[in-house]
Amino acid sequence: MILEGNLVDLKGRTIYSVSLEINGSKIENITRIEENQNLPYLLPGFIDAHVHVESSMLVPSEFARLAVVHGTVATVSDPHEIANVCGMEGVDYMIENGKQVPFKFYFGAPSCVPATPFETAGGEIDATGIEELMSRPEIHYLAEMMNWPGAVNQDPIVIEKIRIAQKYGKPIDGHAPGLQGELAEKYVNAGPNTDHECFTYAEALGKIKLGMKIAIREGSAAKNFDLLIDLIDDYPEMLMFCSDDKHPDSLAVSHINKIAARAIAKGKDLFDVLKVACLNPISHYSMDVGQLRKGDPADFILVKDLEKFEVLATYINGGKVAENSTTLIPRVENKLINNFKTSFKSPVDFQIPAKGIKVRVIEALDGQLITPKIEGEILIRDGFAEANLEKDILKITVVNRYQDAPPAVAFIKNFGLKSGAIASSVGHDSHNIIAVGVDDQSICKAVNLIIEAKGGISAFSEEKVEVLPLPVGGIMSAEDGYQVAAAYTKIDRMAKEMGSTLGSPFMTLSFMALLVIPDLKLSDKGLFNGQNFEFTSLFN
Repeated sequence: MILEGNLVDLKGRTIYSVSLEINGSKIENITRIEENQNLPYLLPGFIDAHVHVESSMLVPSEFARLAVVHGTVATVSDPHEIANVCGMEGVDYMIENGKQVPFKFYFGAPSCVPATPFETAGGEIDATGIEELMSRPEIHYLAEMMNWPGAVNQDPIVIEKIRIAQKYGKPIDGHAPGLQGELAEKYVNAGPNTDHECFTYAEALGKIKLGMKIAIREGSAAKNFDLLIDLIDDYPEMLMFCSDDKHPDSLAVSHINKIAARAIAKGKDLFDVLKVACLNPISHYSMDVGQLRKGDPADFILVKDLEKFEVLATYINGGKVAENSTTLIPRVENKLINNFKTSFKSPVDFQIPAKGIKVRVIEALDGQLITPKIEGEILIRDGFAEANLEKDILKITVVNRYQDAPPAVAFIKNFGLKSGAIASSVGHDSHNIIAVGVDDQSICKAVNLIIEAKGGISAFSEEKVEVLPLPVGGIMSAEDGYQVAAAYTKIDRMAKEMGSTLGSPFMTLSFMALLVIPDLKLSDKGLFNGQNFEFTSLFN
């Protein structure tokens, strides 16, 4: 096969017309031809340098079908979410499902399963499990070490997992939001050499100077691009782009191509931007992904322009997998695995005996994972603490889905609901059921819809009910990715019609039980202070 195009030579920092000769899965030759400005541009494919495929609510094979349309040819994928639900079986599921399609999934060994001892998870991967995974060629790195206190304080279990990765010569991903100065230095010295959690320029710069690669994240909920992109001016070799968590409606529209386009729109150098988007992950993770060189795997994209990166075609291992906004990857049969054992709840399960009107409140911030702890006033009716809609302080609950246990209940601000409740069994990291609502009855209804479906997302109001079932681990669908995206768009719209002002209410909801991100979160065991790593009381 021979293709002609204007090759964007990222190493030589120039553009010229070429004839690309492909033999099987490899690039056999690249020959310069007479300049022709009418030819499409040839680029290496885009790479998502850190993503939880599960957060797309799609199994890997369906994720790939959508991603290739946007020029993505590979992902650095942490199967942490399914591992917290199903343990090693979950990791195996992701690897085997991904193998069914022509896409380059680079899976890591989840380092924190369960994520913390302060929540109930469905799986566990100890140091022996890490050793088993690291010995496998399908596992390419140790996934994000979220237990930064353990790394800094030389916790024996944490250090043993890091040592195993080092023994196999595989990279170690970091996760240390807000860590700076001496603590950051100790963390880096322990072994992690990337971070995707920086939310200030100063934090990211400090970590770069310690030798860390920084993945600039722009996902469906967490968005750090605007704060960090200026680092590319001086440190293009130290950066990568990632989505971390990308919901199906977002993935149907764009992926890494949009981050690259935004960087160009901000006046950043084309070759630096594409180095970050296409090449840096390859060198850092030793990926067998082509860089548009003779002898490389034929992984590349044809784009219409070098500003918006409108993708005309995507090739992986010499095969065309997408063309003109249409995926060419066929659907495959997907089996189901799950771990869902709790029984239906009653409204009285969500009651909180009042000890006063002042409570600690989780403050949800649109586009951020951090949740400041604030003080708020709730209402009291018949001796029970209730939501205060006038002040936008709603009830939040986390329900253990692995066994019957009393729900944990607290209060949250900024969801904006005026009626009903929304719920989800996508609740990082342990994926218990998490719900926010205006009253106990609505919360109970939304939660029971999830229990009935054995996983999914739901929205309940007196006028309407919507459910998107997620039967794979309670966090993914095996159905057509575009249909899932459409169903998600519908239920997301309903949440906003109920009053939510958040850009992505269900994605934001999913992070409200993420204990490793400060300040205040809720696990199935209670209200948790993420700065001190300890439980705290609801009433002041």
